[in-house]
Amino acid sequence: MEKLRSKKKTEFISKLISYVLLLILGFFFLFPLVYMITTSLNPDERSIERQMGSVRAFIPEQVSLENYGNVFERMPFGRYLFNSVFIVGTTVFIGVIVNSMAAYGLARFTFRGRGALVSLVVALMIIPFEAIAIPLLLMTARWGWLDSYHVQIIPFIANPLYLFLFYQFFIGFPVALEEAALLDGAGWMKIFWKIALPLSKPIIASVAILHFLMQWGMFLWPLMVTVGPEFRPLPVAMQVFFGQYPRLWGDIMAFAAMITLPVVALFVLLQGQYVRSVAQSGIK
Repeated sequence: MEKLRSKKKTEFISKLISYVLLLILGFFFLFPLVYMITTSLNPDERSIERQMGSVRAFIPEQVSLENYGNVFERMPFGRYLFNSVFIVGTTVFIGVIVNSMAAYGLARFTFRGRGALVSLVVALMIIPFEAIAIPLLLMTARWGWLDSYHVQIIPFIANPLYLFLFYQFFIGFPVALEEAALLDGAGWMKIFWKIALPLSKPIIASVAILHFLMQWGMFLWPLMVTVGPEFRPLPVAMQVFFGQYPRLWGDIMAFAAMITLPVVALFVLLQGQYVRSVAQSGIK
């Protein structure tokens, strides 16, 4: 009995230490986000500069949405927001369909060179975008794509990482369901749309979140292929806004908050499916 109590006490202390460490780690992750939001709600620029770097910065003397209004007054934020939402939404939506269809074909059909093709997909994952940015820029310039929406969408629809994640999921997909559908006279396209894709919600959520994060924060490529606010997304607008004078930290933090909150909202919306996908496939 005494040994059981000692064991339970040890487990309790171990869990308590783990939770405390996780809380500390969570605080460090949330620290910049909380600082950004509290600063964006403080309309007094002198107060922001005076409290910067101190604990008092987390408790604004005044709370107002004035900084958010200033962002819309100082630049066409609505246009940049529409550009980002349209570019990212279109890329993610089409990308999920294209990558899932390609991965399903690799996972289900046997043909000569299939293993080499899968190996090529894995090899392409290690090539950084910066290595192909200049050749891609020359190609798109020759085709007359510069300063447009499609130059920011089409090159990023197919992605070897997301294709491989779908491939890993479909490899472990129960074949019995597909065989039953084939016996009922269904074709492979119908099986994909009616069975495989609806049951792939966890991996779709994971790919959608990863793809959204990559596209939402993309800066280098839009900076290279666009010349004005008509087609530029929010990350480039942030750089332009930061370079404007006077440099008001409250307005800058409000701009950053409006860029960050959609990402947080998407993750909160899809976190259940994302965690389920991680648990099923071991994605890290």
